[in-house]
Amino acid sequence: MKNLNTVGRFLFTLPFAVFGLMHLVSASDLAGMVPTFIPGDVFWVYVIGIALLLASTSFILKKKVYLAGLLTAALMFVFVLTIYLPAVIGGDMMAMSGLLKDLGLAGGALMLANDYKGKD
Repeated sequence: MKNLNTVGRFLFTLPFAVFGLMHLVSASDLAGMVPTFIPGDVFWVYVIGIALLLASTSFILKKKVYLAGLLTAALMFVFVLTIYLPAVIGGDMMAMSGLLKDLGLAGGALMLANDYKGKD
């Protein structure tokens, strides 16, 4: 069972690491996804990229996993509420996949956080 948890933790962490790197490498391309009511679009893309890489590092090293899990879940919920839900409401059904992906990642982050509550 321990091996399954380790494999699961690594598989769960991989998208956050890749998305974090993508945010840093392609910041100008991703800046268009930042809602228009939030100033400093490219700045936030970099901040999110760094946050995702820090969360990935925390999950892999098993340091501050509870906090990182809660913050990552909160970030995913912010994405759902500010990016994907408005797009879906606006008729963009392609955004539904992003909405469901981020909801699933938020759920996984909460489960991981719960597993490490009080352990680090």
